[in-house]
Parts: sequence; structure tokens; C-alpha cells
Amino acid sequence: MPVEQRGLSSRQTLKVVKDRRLGNLSTPISVQELQTALHAKAKAEPEYRFYTLYDKMYRKDVLEFAYRCCRANKGAAGVDAQTFQDIENYGRERWLGELAQALREESYRPEAIRRVYIPKPNGKLRPLGISCLNDRVCMMAGVVVLGPVFEADLPAEQHAYREGRNALSAVEEVRELLNTGHREVVDADLSGYFDGIPHVELLKSVARRVVDRRMLHLLKMWLEAPVEETDKRGRKIRTTINRDSQRGIPQGSPISPLMANVYMRRFILGWKRLGLEAKLDAKIVNYADDLVICCKRGTDEALMHMQQLVGKLKLKVNEEKTRTCRIPAESFDFLGYTFGKTYSSKTGRAYIGTRPSKKSIKRLLAEIRQQTDRRMTWLEAAQVVEQLNDMLVGWANYFKLGSVSKAYRAIATYTTARLRRWLCKKHKQRTGGYQCYPDVYLYQHFGLVQESFAAQWLACALPCQRFADTLTDARA
Repeated sequence: MPVEQRGLSSRQTLKVVKDRRLGNLSTPISVQELQTALHAKAKAEPEYRFYTLYDKMYRKDVLEFAYRCCRANKGAAGVDAQTFQDIENYGRERWLGELAQALREESYRPEAIRRVYIPKPNGKLRPLGISCLNDRVCMMAGVVVLGPVFEADLPAEQHAYREGRNALSAVEEVRELLNTGHREVVDADLSGYFDGIPHVELLKSVARRVVDRRMLHLLKMWLEAPVEETDKRGRKIRTTINRDSQRGIPQGSPISPLMANVYMRRFILGWKRLGLEAKLDAKIVNYADDLVICCKRGTDEALMHMQQLVGKLKLKVNEEKTRTCRIPAESFDFLGYTFGKTYSSKTGRAYIGTRPSKKSIKRLLAEIRQQTDRRMTWLEAAQVVEQLNDMLVGWANYFKLGSVSKAYRAIATYTTARLRRWLCKKHKQRTGGYQCYPDVYLYQHFGLVQESFAAQWLACALPCQRFADTLTDARA
């Protein structure tokens, strides 16, 4: 019996099934048994190709779990304007049953993707694709089935969208490499990675493992789905840009993270097969489309080979942002952190470490400034403080590695000053801001989170360099 058609029942498997969770959702035992069986087979036999996966897509337990995942992620409606509440009113089981029937009969066709643009920190716009709910659930079911197969193949260098790995694990990996002598760095930037992935090459990568004709056809339909945008006059324009260019995976769709990892794997394998990892002692750390190569020697050669390899994959390197640097004489930013020389405030000794980047701090200060703008005085103070707390806690939960304490104190000073100014504007007080609203009052009465929570929640936090220049630049 093919492995796709059976589960595992060993004690070890049941333990994995019991322990694994997706966010706040416990994965059903039956789904986990399927995933564990697929992963075990893929891991044990790297050359094995899966022939029967499509029929797992419309299993009741798989579709129900995919629906729960999509609902937990929330998100806006697609081009059909259907919401989760609409589905609940219609009947969730009935809706899922009809979707399963469409998949079973191979009559399912994806709807157009609604494209919106969200601002990036650099002022540019990032395209975001919003699929209809039926497409979203189908894609999530595809991730449930395909994810365990490709997870077995992904190398340790890849940290994005994987269980037990995240952006912080990538940051820690880079820090470890720098402190073990890999101090010549290629800071690479790929131009439009998600929009530039070629469909033919991506499907070849998938077909190396999955030869289920129906599954490959489903992936192809998702990649080539039409795109609908709204122009400046409010008119809806539908194009087939992805099908015409045969490039790009829709950012924001459930399937895009997995496909992005599958294609990036080719770069990492190519790097190793060329012998560059051994020749230059060059280690890759990758998170989605962010990439650094830490070498012990030969960064110029590493840069040249990186550019050639990216070209062979039919992708583009951003020449303006890609550079080489040598630590500790120079520094570089990766995933919101700055890597380079840092000084201990206790001993004054220099060491190679991490700290929140100036760009990350400026971004947080801009959000705080926007939330405490004078135009927001119509809000209740409790609402503003709650939103500020969400920002601060979220920021601190990520920026908890390396030297952070002075950055926290600087952010606290800025936050209390902005909140005090906002309160004075709201209550039309022209003077006496600090006397009316001292720090202790903001913390105790309004419940503002203290930035000293670095010491309480983030015990790993260490002293860092001065950030006075950062705050000066951000306030300017």
C-alpha cells in the first residue's frame, strides 16, 4: 500500500501527533497521522516520488482543519466579497461539502486574486494578493498535504515558515557564525523574489517529489490565477499578468510561503554542489527572500558565484543593496537587527553582537507618533494606551536578542513624552504636562507598559550602545 494511503500508529508517531500544534489550533489526530506518514516516507527515501496526494485534499478532516486555520488567520474578503460569517450563515459543513465535491469532480477553478498595496518602511508599496475564501481553504489544504513532504527536504539554512524555526532562529544562527570566525559577509538582496519566481522552474522543483498530475495542475491554476485591481477612478481591472509572464507567486496566499521555500532550496543546494560551502567555508542563512552568506574568506568570490547562481535560477540581484562587509570593522542589517561591534556598558569591552537596527527603532517611533497624533484625541485614553502597549510588547517580543536595554529606555522616554503631549492636547492643557502626568502616573493609572519589562520578560537583554543619535534622527 502506498505511504500516501496509510497512517502510522507507533508510540513515537502518536507523541508527535499529540505535541504538534499550529498556532492556537490543535491539529486533529487523523490529519497529524497523515502528515507524519508523509514526512517519514519523504525523510527516509529522498528519491521517492508521491503519486497520490490530490485525493487527500478533499478529505473531510483536512478541509475542516484548513478552514479553521484560515478563519484563525482572519483576513479580508476576496473578489466575491464572501466572508466567514456568510459561510457560517450558509452552513459551514454544507459549504465544505460542496467544496470537497468540486475538488473530487475536478470542477474546482480558482477565482481571481484581489490585489491591494500596502506601504513598506522605505515608502514603496508591496503588492498583496487576497484570495477568495474557497481558494484560501483549498490552498491551506494543499499546505497541509504538501508541507510534510517538502519539509523533509528543506535544508537547515532555511528558517522561514517552518515549525521550530523563525526569524529569531535565523538571527541567532548569524550571530553564532560571526562569533565562530565567519566574519566576511555577503549581504544579498533579491529583487522582487516572490514576483520573479518562474512558474516552469518552480513546478519542476515540485515535480521532483510530487508527480500527481491533478496536484500539479492545481498548483499551476493557483499560480496563473487572474489578478483584479482597482484603479484611481475606482474601476476594477482584471488582468492575466501571472499567466502571461509565467512568473510570480501571489504574496499573501497560504501556498506562497511553501512555494517560496521550495524554490529557494535550489539556490542552497546549488551553492553546496558547486563546493563553495567547503571552499570558502561559506554558510548561508535564509529567511524567505532575505539572504546572507557568512564566509571565513573570499567574499568577492562568494558574491560573484552568488550572482551567477541567482541568474541561473532566472532571478535578479538588487545590485544597489547587495554588498560585502567585514566584521567588526563594518556592520550590516538582517531581519531588523544590526550585526557588528558592540560595547559592554559594564566593562567597556567590545564584542561582536546584535542590537535593534536604527531602521527598526525609527519604524516603531513613527508608529508611536502616529498613534499619539493630535488628530487622535477623539479616542479614549484607555484605547490609546492599549494600542501603544500592543506595539511595545510586540516589538519587545521580537527584539530580545543581544544589546537592547538602552534602546528600550530610549523608546520609553519617547513613548511617555508623546503620551503626555497627547493627554495635554486632549484636555486642552497648555502647560504643566509633566506635573499633571508624571511617568509613574502614566504607568500606574493608565497602565502603560514600562520599558523596564526588558528586565522582567527578556532576561537575556544586555546593555547596548547609545541610541541618542537614533532618536534624534527619528524625531527630526
